[in-house]
Amino acid sequence: MTSAVETPAPEPTEYDPVYEERPEVGLGPWEGEFPSGEHFDRELLELGDRRNVADKYRYWSMEAIIADLDERRHDFHIAIENWQHDMNIGTVVRTANAFLAKEVHIIGRRRWNKRGAMVTDRYQHVRHHPTVEDFVAWAQGEGLAIIGIDIFPDSQKLETYELPRNCVLVFGQEGPGLSEEVHQSAEATLSIEQFGSTRSINAASAAGIAMHAWIRRHVFNQTV
Repeated sequence: MTSAVETPAPEPTEYDPVYEERPEVGLGPWEGEFPSGEHFDRELLELGDRRNVADKYRYWSMEAIIADLDERRHDFHIAIENWQHDMNIGTVVRTANAFLAKEVHIIGRRRWNKRGAMVTDRYQHVRHHPTVEDFVAWAQGEGLAIIGIDIFPDSQKLETYELPRNCVLVFGQEGPGLSEEVHQSAEATLSIEQFGSTRSINAASAAGIAMHAWIRRHVFNQTV
């Protein structure tokens, strides 16, 4: 009768990310005399600030951060259709926060998957529209150009299109894309040029590319 011999587990190498301790995010309790200013949160000063916020906002209250962001928000909005509870919405919200969009608009179902937002939805204004008709009426009332991002026969190239300053960039569901109702209501639909074998890219990735195109044009004054 033979017995199986277990192979000993390999020893970790000098550098192995599996065994490496992850550094803590943020800062610990404030050292020394607390700073003055209504924007500071005393509890964060006492316990530390481990939030995923820019260094500028360490120890600030959430309300103070939102108020500061509201002073600087850009003139573009983001909208995404939510008929099938698309998991990309959270990532779109996170990116909209990074590029400081005026608002994010959810068209369709009110509930959306917030996991990808990484808590940035607390700092980003999010508005719900139950129908496309309601969304279009709101955009027209605000004087915003509706710009769809999707692949249609009449789509123009994002790379060479003059994006208006006051606009709302609209994205569809992962898979089906923009609804025909949004397509017909849009001033223009834009496609992102691709060079590989796939027909389309992820909706959240497309949103990031389109937002950055607006930033390049209207923050850095780069012409198409």
